[in-house]
Amino acid sequence: MLRFIFGRLAVLVPTFIGVSIIAFSFIRLLPGDPVMLMSGERVMSPERHTQLMADLGLDRPIYIQYFDYLVNLLQGDFGSSIVTKRAVLTDFLQLFPATVELSLCAIILAVALGVPAGVLAAVKRGTWLDQTLMGTALVGYSMPIFWWGLLLVIFFSGYLGWTPVSGRISLMYFFPQVTGFMLVDSLISGQAGAFKSAVTYLILPTIVLATIPLAVIARQTRSAMLEVLGEDYVRTARSKGLSPFRVIGIHALRNALIPVVTTIGLQVGVLLAGAILTETIFSWPGIGKWMVDSVFKRDYQVVQGGLMLIAAVIMVVNLIVDVLYGFINPRIRY
Repeated sequence: MLRFIFGRLAVLVPTFIGVSIIAFSFIRLLPGDPVMLMSGERVMSPERHTQLMADLGLDRPIYIQYFDYLVNLLQGDFGSSIVTKRAVLTDFLQLFPATVELSLCAIILAVALGVPAGVLAAVKRGTWLDQTLMGTALVGYSMPIFWWGLLLVIFFSGYLGWTPVSGRISLMYFFPQVTGFMLVDSLISGQAGAFKSAVTYLILPTIVLATIPLAVIARQTRSAMLEVLGEDYVRTARSKGLSPFRVIGIHALRNALIPVVTTIGLQVGVLLAGAILTETIFSWPGIGKWMVDSVFKRDYQVVQGGLMLIAAVIMVVNLIVDVLYGFINPRIRY
């Protein structure tokens, strides 16, 4: 098992370097001068502009800038913001719990609804229920996040007035951020109504972010279950008179979990990418909105560091998924 884990770890090294090249090059492909954006409406002399470019290290050859950037990354230094002068890692750790909270709620909702929907569609293959579930999943997968989010805001927040539009909790409540997770902090704060307020602010962003992963998980679960339900051991279990719950829930579903777990692991990247749009729509104070604001400001260090930290999270999650394969099916280790 250790050899299996070390083999997966070795793959992360070239992946990390490749992501660093993309992260470093991405922001520099965008038009705009970060020094001029920093100055705002103030008039800046050419001498002052040259001096600031030198202070930020942006006047050096691009390959030297990348080499210094890579050396700093290997030392755990993700740089400091050009605009706020704050360490990128500090801001990331401060904002990341908000994104994690939203992503966890979204993936829990997607798994809780997607897996049963996929199993039910496979068991009722070819019926109206199967067609309805898979048709709904296809519609959910096809909807753009920005359109779906705005539609929910207009209907539930604007027309019905059931849910708030933006933020994480009502301004009526104020308490220290102990964990960074608003649901947990509001619950332990002891303030009446704080937890309910945090839940209402979380409903719409969670639904929007969970829609695409839910559709993918449902379709993948159905596909995997259909393949497993045709195996000999499933027919043998049925011929023994085992209950449908035991045949489907234990024998079939357990063996169909490997591609489903793969799909769930891959959805982490989808969630973090979707969080950028979702957080922007709902003004959710997470890393997605932070990254969008930094792109507009051409804050090279924040965009580079943020992309690398997000990539590191995705790589760690994929490593965990690979290790889970070995426990679900020991044959994969070899």
